Amino acid sequence: MKEHKHVLIALGWYDHRLHRGIERYAQEHDWYLSANPAREKVIPWGWQGDGILAWLGPSDELAEFVECQERPTVDFSFRRPELPLPRVLEDHKAAAELVAEHFLARGFAHFMFYSDAPDWSHEERGSGFVAALEQRGCSCTWIKWQESPESRNSSGLWKRKHAWLAAQLKQVPKPLALFAASDQLALDALESCKSAGLAVPDQVAIVGAENCLLAPDTMETPISSVDTNLELLGYRGASLLDDCMSGKASPAEPVRIPPAGLIVRKSSDLLAVEHKGVARSLRYMHEHFHEPITIKDVVGIASMSRRGLHKAFVQVLGRTPGAELHELRIQKAKRLLCETSHKIHSVAEMCGFQSANTFCISFRHTVRTSPGRFRAKMLLQPQL
Repeated sequence: MKEHKHVLIALGWYDHRLHRGIERYAQEHDWYLSANPAREKVIPWGWQGDGILAWLGPSDELAEFVECQERPTVDFSFRRPELPLPRVLEDHKAAAELVAEHFLARGFAHFMFYSDAPDWSHEERGSGFVAALEQRGCSCTWIKWQESPESRNSSGLWKRKHAWLAAQLKQVPKPLALFAASDQLALDALESCKSAGLAVPDQVAIVGAENCLLAPDTMETPISSVDTNLELLGYRGASLLDDCMSGKASPAEPVRIPPAGLIVRKSSDLLAVEHKGVARSLRYMHEHFHEPITIKDVVGIASMSRRGLHKAFVQVLGRTPGAELHELRIQKAKRLLCETSHKIHSVAEMCGFQSANTFCISFRHTVRTSPGRFRAKMLLQPQL
């Protein structure tokens, strides 16, 4: 009779999508799961089993418990790098690069990153955002609430934080592209813009991370956010723990899970381009890239010569009209591959490619893998 492995879920931070990924792997491999719903509040001393899936946060007691068990453990956090544990982590650098590309594609020239705590994930997102912009010749202002004098007095903290943020936003050039370290901080920025009389997205475009705000599309200004692929994070963490429990060697470096994509909503859906011809052609491409349009069509919309539009695009955005149209189509294809079950030829057609073969060649050249392999990876299939 097959033995069922007993696995403890001990998370200092909770997200239902992470649980869902763990649950899927457990169902496929007949695990018994023991969850610690109280998280860091009640430590499950006395538990006995085969392995632990942990998210080690600020609680010293939870970290001590995990160490004392001497069981195979996978950590979803890098809060305690001194512990020699295998880890499966979000790829915060890749998420930041997605946001930078989103803003750059819309013609922004002024950028800000906002964090409020010395958190390892915030630091990785901020560093990744700054680096991605620097590679394109752009600079970024990084504002840190935790380093401001106003943050040191706990009295009236919420009100002072929003007043401080509003003041920071007022004094920088507009239009501004702001990446917040989390969705909650993106909401802080949205509320601070409102109190400061700054229009979103016209003066300040905002993107958050984790895609975890409740009912975002019912907000007056829905907030764009990076889907950090937490379900795949849970699935891959469980897969790695299974390897560890079977005696396989752990990877020397953390396994990084790429984001599923950027969910674009009203808070950042703006083309910040002053050049009228470029702005007209960009808007046309964003609205019609899924159709079989060509650069000839775009040139007509811009009312410019082909050479003139090419030169203007390179000057304003740093890339050609053809490169922009291609990027829009590839990003749409990624979303369709992740979120639907459409056949490859249907995805190609829905993204404006002339044929499935053209799509597959273009996708492989850009993403460095085939559409089928990309879909398998994103749909929680274990990596072989």
